[in-house]
Amino acid sequence: MKVFGSLRRALAAGASGLVAAACLVGGGVGGGTAQAAASQPCDIYAAGGTPCVAAHSTTRALYGSYNGPLYQVRRASDNATRDIGVLSAGGVANAATQDSFCAGTTCLITIIYDQSGRNNRLTQAPPGYWKGPAAGGWDNLADATAAPITIGGQKAYGVRVEPGTGYRNNNTNGVATGDQPEGIYAVVDGTHYNQWCCFDYGNAQTDGQADAPAIMETVYFGADKQWGYGAGAGPWIMADLEWGLFSGVNAGYNNLASINHRFVTAMVKGEPNHWAIRGADAQSGGLTTYFDGRRPNGYNPMKKEGAILLGIGGDNSVSGRGTFFEGVLTSGYPTAATEDAVQANIAAAGYAPAGGGNPQQGVQIVGGQSGRCVDVPNSSTANGTQVQLWDCWSGTNQRFTYTSGKSLQVYGNKCLDAYGQGTANGTQVIIWDCNGQTNQQWNVNSNGTITGVQSGLCLDANAAGTANGTKLILWACNGGNNQKWSLRS
Repeated sequence: MKVFGSLRRALAAGASGLVAAACLVGGGVGGGTAQAAASQPCDIYAAGGTPCVAAHSTTRALYGSYNGPLYQVRRASDNATRDIGVLSAGGVANAATQDSFCAGTTCLITIIYDQSGRNNRLTQAPPGYWKGPAAGGWDNLADATAAPITIGGQKAYGVRVEPGTGYRNNNTNGVATGDQPEGIYAVVDGTHYNQWCCFDYGNAQTDGQADAPAIMETVYFGADKQWGYGAGAGPWIMADLEWGLFSGVNAGYNNLASINHRFVTAMVKGEPNHWAIRGADAQSGGLTTYFDGRRPNGYNPMKKEGAILLGIGGDNSVSGRGTFFEGVLTSGYPTAATEDAVQANIAAAGYAPAGGGNPQQGVQIVGGQSGRCVDVPNSSTANGTQVQLWDCWSGTNQRFTYTSGKSLQVYGNKCLDAYGQGTANGTQVIIWDCNGQTNQQWNVNSNGTITGVQSGLCLDANAAGTANGTKLILWACNGGNNQKWSLRS
């Protein structure tokens, strides 16, 4: 792999020089143009002596010279397929090709190509211990248009994983096995997750069976508390090592802060009896080291098998939720300096929501007439609970995130929902498991209204009520203050 001049000098200068060089040459795109990058993440890993052995992205090239396909889509109208490439070598995805090919129909992502040259591509996951919902127990494929974003000002699409969706390759080339060292990173949507296992990306067992600990090593992003977890309500970056998610030396509570970024860089790396978790805001800033220490009890040595998966657990557990944009697996244990340079490159790439701006996380939805907050009564998590107005306080039952998919998400896995997909005046507004359907999609408008994408009706405080306990419904937009809302941190 070629080491470009400025990056070679930075390696000689040490860690600070490496980060500076990455910032200088790593951005790749900017100002709304698709410029080829002199160096991208896999060039940086190679320069650090830990080359990529798998490189997956639906948004951009991960090598400065890469000019091949990023992914393949298949349209429903005739089952034809089309490879989606980059606008230029080292650049961002050519989303216009997908938009044209899929116009008037729907498309699924069938292949996520491996840019490393080792053909470690990801395709539809087969059944494991757990079966998927598709024919024969296979997993679903992702909707190709469900995760629009921009990168460097250019439109692109991520891989939106809902429960039942999964990708895998059980016959790989060059991926770490046994106790061999490796590094893994993924860039994911920080607003799209749930509390179940497992939205994973990384190294897994080849037979889809959870028959031993230490047979996998992946990045997990979500709010699962079944094994190990951090502070608050989540989400967290953890490692799925089989027979448990880990955020520290052993399963159980670890004092790791919840991660509240619109886009998240998540890293896990391991070598004999040593591993680490690092993470960052994928839009700006440097990495935080969340854990760096010995392997958990019973996980030394590791017995990795070298398959690669995305969106599922090693045994094909299909209850996780998340959105993936890019990620790699390396040969060897990357240095902190190399990872810092990769993060600088990611931050410079320019990830942003498709609609522009940067929607706030964990905000309160405050009524313009009442001054009270949208509230889930009694902090219930039960599907079908109708939301109400209540005095604003700091509880998670009043904290919502407006996601890239236009959902208003509470608790990380429940969404505001028009009951029964109703479109009539008086339809109850409830919480329900997030499913991406249009009755769970909302437009947050500049005039202060919040309107249902499916119905076009406004979020409304019933009968213009202002008292605690006033129920929220859908109603024809009329300009009333009981239909005006503001988002407050």
